[in-house]
Amino acid sequence: MPIYLPDSAGLKPILKNDSPLLVVCFCAAWCDTCTLYQPKFTELSASHPDSVFVWADIESFPELLGDEDVENFPTLLIQTRSAVLFFGTMLPHIQQLDRLLQTFKERAQTEPLQTGLPDVWGLLCST
Repeated sequence: MPIYLPDSAGLKPILKNDSPLLVVCFCAAWCDTCTLYQPKFTELSASHPDSVFVWADIESFPELLGDEDVENFPTLLIQTRSAVLFFGTMLPHIQQLDRLLQTFKERAQTEPLQTGLPDVWGLLCST
């Protein structure tokens, strides 16, 4: 599955089908680390066809962050339709994200996190 931008035409229908996990990478166009990470993020999306991967530039889509700040890149959000499972900075080693996704998929229940993020899933469905 490809990665999407928050305003991609094909994103909304996919999210309305209740994909198990939404994976958002918050990035910046000026960030060299992000530039190197994006192809790996795209490649990883093919290994997780049951998840939706979104590449969100924090300057183009600041509404997705609400009251949260991004201080380091990559900053990742992993959530189900109703719960944030992970939000934070991760070293730019794609294997770490892959393992984290596998862990969430293997667990029957995961305690949701409380963040200052708005309902990102809902915002992506309405853009």
